[in-house]
Amino acid sequence: MPGTIRLRPAAGSDAAALSAIHNAQGVATTASYELRPGTVAQRAEWLARHRREGFPVLVAIDEDDQVVGFAAYDRFRELPGYDLTVEHSVYVAPGHEHEGIGLMLMTELIDQARRAGLHAMVGVVDAGNRASLAFHERLGFTNHGVLPQVGRKFGRWLDVAMLVRLLDDPPTAR
Repeated sequence: MPGTIRLRPAAGSDAAALSAIHNAQGVATTASYELRPGTVAQRAEWLARHRREGFPVLVAIDEDDQVVGFAAYDRFRELPGYDLTVEHSVYVAPGHEHEGIGLMLMTELIDQARRAGLHAMVGVVDAGNRASLAFHERLGFTNHGVLPQVGRKFGRWLDVAMLVRLLDDPPTAR
């Protein structure tokens, strides 16, 4: 990994960088099923909502103080029976893939979820994204099924893999 990467909570001033990363690595790919690029204002509101609701957003910062990745979790579902389960997202800036940044972000995010007393973390991943599936497996997530053709993007139907990590297990990466 070139240089030193540090993690910190996201600030409102990070909205532009987070929007750019999500648009490049999520909207332009099947990593997210969002169909249209988001705006900086929308990402700022997303950050503010996470802060209001007590959900973390972590950013990875390089030696030049540039945001090179982010991870967050949010409610899995709205019903109160799901209150101890969260769904996460993690994105790394173009050109910084395979440097261990996603692993750093997710390891810390899992640790924060455990400290918050949460029970399970869910990843909803495009079933064709082999790299993301392997990444999650390395973090201790297990695949609990594929929902066929529940998403549509780029003119084709997409399958979704439902990945779960029970948080009672230590957050060590394999």
